[in-house]
Amino acid sequence: MKNDTTLSERITVTVEIERFAQLITQGLSKPKKKFVSQMLFGIQASRDIKLSNIARSLDEDIRLIKTENRLSRNAQAEDLTLHLNQEVIKRGSKRLLENTVIALDLSDINKPFAKKMDYLADVWDGSEGRVNKGYWLLEAAAADVDSENITPLYSELYSHQVTNYESENQKIIRLVELISKAADKRGIFALDRGADRKILVGEFGKLGIRFVIRISGRRNLQNRDKEQEKVLSIARSIRCKDSYTVTIDREGYKEDIEITLGKRDGLRLNGVDVSLVVVRGFGKDPMLLLTNVNKEPKEILEIYLTRWKCEESFRFLKQEYHLEDIRVRRYNALRNTIALVHAVFYFLSVYLGRSLKINILLKKVLEKAKRFFQLPVFKHYAIADGIYRILFGVKWQSPDKIPKENAAQRLFKFAL
Repeated sequence: MKNDTTLSERITVTVEIERFAQLITQGLSKPKKKFVSQMLFGIQASRDIKLSNIARSLDEDIRLIKTENRLSRNAQAEDLTLHLNQEVIKRGSKRLLENTVIALDLSDINKPFAKKMDYLADVWDGSEGRVNKGYWLLEAAAADVDSENITPLYSELYSHQVTNYESENQKIIRLVELISKAADKRGIFALDRGADRKILVGEFGKLGIRFVIRISGRRNLQNRDKEQEKVLSIARSIRCKDSYTVTIDREGYKEDIEITLGKRDGLRLNGVDVSLVVVRGFGKDPMLLLTNVNKEPKEILEIYLTRWKCEESFRFLKQEYHLEDIRVRRYNALRNTIALVHAVFYFLSVYLGRSLKINILLKKVLEKAKRFFQLPVFKHYAIADGIYRILFGVKWQSPDKIPKENAAQRLFKFAL
């Protein structure tokens, strides 16, 4: 019975990966569909993005080098980044509510020892405090203030060295426009420092979206007298009358912090009416938030703190699938690999919980994670671990070769 259960779980996970692959490859050719399906399976079965390990996990009845060469050829043949991201956004946007927080993040992949990768660019390595060679990542994920569920929306690798490169501002604006259109302008965009540029705020105003942006104290805002005034000067004049306690998770232990908040309305930036929220207590300097959302300071802060929750998802992708160990050299292959890892994240975060039957499968996956302690709040590490254990040693099979399971037995095993 134990072996039957294991076979049942493996078949079910394999089938669901294939079904998901069929959803996000609509309109692509049959070879491309097979490539995406094998990559989604291989990334999860190997918990890696190196083509050699993905090829091993597929365990095809041909020489390993032949499998790897085929994957490499398909990876660099056509850029599927926009297609895969649009399919994810189309489905993920249905989960966005009026006040769902949509977090945008600019990060990077460092490849300091790479020599022959296409279009290597200068990126800032925050851990080492210096400039290295690598690539930029533009990512988006959504979450509600009162929920731990994450909805991945977008992930793109890019380099400013590529021919006909569009500016970083244009990339951000197009992404915001893409998500906003798919979600019928539902949601509130939350961005970190660096997104407080005049051109971005002006375009956000034209698009009619709501936003909360952490702003630098060195920026200027127009006051009621239509004079330009330093943000830090405005912040000093704001009385922080509201106070409450927040709990911060500092890498393993939680700490309660007493903070105070204040707000000033009637400001403008590049023709957009904005408010400035001042938050004191997180550090030596106050946190300054620029927003066009008509809410109390505490609610504005909660929106921005929800962005930190989404940042954990970006760290998850880097750590769980070793993004900085990416080895493909062609630019299309680099971009496709990142888009496929992001599709895997959507599969883990959203697709597995879409119905009662698959939600029961998700519980089985979590059981397979074999964690010694209770599941962490960000459970995706355990889900990825569980799927890896289920798929370990399983060969990828095309949909028409997957054995049919006894339906009555499946229902009995997965009964609540």
